[in-house]
Amino acid sequence: MAKKKKTATSKKKSAPKKRKATEGAAIALLKADHRKVEKLFRQFEKLEETGEKADLVRQICLELIVHTKLEEEIFYPACREADVEDDLLDEAQVEHDGAKVLIGDLLQGSAEDEFYDAKVTTLSEYIKHHVGEEEQPGKGIFAKAKKAGLELDELGRQIKTRKAELLEKPEALLATPPQPVSIQLSSGKRRQSGSVSEIGNGSDAARHG
Repeated sequence: MAKKKKTATSKKKSAPKKRKATEGAAIALLKADHRKVEKLFRQFEKLEETGEKADLVRQICLELIVHTKLEEEIFYPACREADVEDDLLDEAQVEHDGAKVLIGDLLQGSAEDEFYDAKVTTLSEYIKHHVGEEEQPGKGIFAKAKKAGLELDELGRQIKTRKAELLEKPEALLATPPQPVSIQLSSGKRRQSGSVSEIGNGSDAARHG
């Protein structure tokens, strides 16, 4: 019996799928935090009842407090050790600190306060800008961290462990407003980024500002 000839309609072998490059656990976890907070801000825009707004803002503030701690305690120091540009990391720290000022104000205030909604909206825009800077392809901190060869999976384990520890006492985090390290405080003093020592007085701050 003659063999059937292969026709043009014969199935072709499918080309092997290209494996998507993984970005490392640390970056994946931090990006997941970004997406969660973005979702919470979108929810806030739909609320009208004061009590619901206050509850949601406390959740937003908690998420941001924990996230900034994870980056400042674990991710940013690892980036500095790997020689990721100091300018990028310094700008990120200042952006964190600007957000902390608004977070502290919102936590100490009331949803009935004047400008409350405007402060939440401004915080949302502030975070959106910060996230865009961190996640910018090729130029952001995440891209630079990958290029620098950080042990992102190990950092991810550290971040996951630390996050679980922080979330064990959420009320304690909310009760104490997060402190900026790069912005002058009302006392006329500020903390040196990455250090627990306070430097200078008001005039010193002005000279360094």
